[in-house]
Amino acid sequence: MFGLPLVAVAGPALAAPPKRMIAYKTPWCGCCGGWIAHMRQAGWNVEVVEREDLAPIRARHGIPDRLASCHTAVVGAYAIEGHVPSSDVERLLGERPAARALSAPGMPAGSPGMEAAGREPYATVLILNDGSTRVFGRHNGA
Repeated sequence: MFGLPLVAVAGPALAAPPKRMIAYKTPWCGCCGGWIAHMRQAGWNVEVVEREDLAPIRARHGIPDRLASCHTAVVGAYAIEGHVPSSDVERLLGERPAARALSAPGMPAGSPGMEAAGREPYATVLILNDGSTRVFGRHNGA
């Protein structure tokens, strides 16, 4: 008895969804450009929107002033505040925690875009939906 021949059918490859984000920054901040370059080098398509006041954007995404930085990005349902490494953004999107934002508060020396300022230990902080926080990542020996 003869079997039917196996035929390979080529279909469209399942591509990963595009990595897109919008980054809101002030027109005068240079280190934000360094962070945007870091994200682009990691494969992100970053749309840049300049605003003179980022407080309304941070407020819309539930980022308290104590966790603010110099720019805010939005990717999917999450805000990314400040100089968060691309590896933490990738982890956030992979784990999908019940959270509103991920922040690198202030402008830590040695974070992406802040390399010229030296190097200091810092943590990224996850801002949960209820407003509480927890450390998400530790960097530069933190």
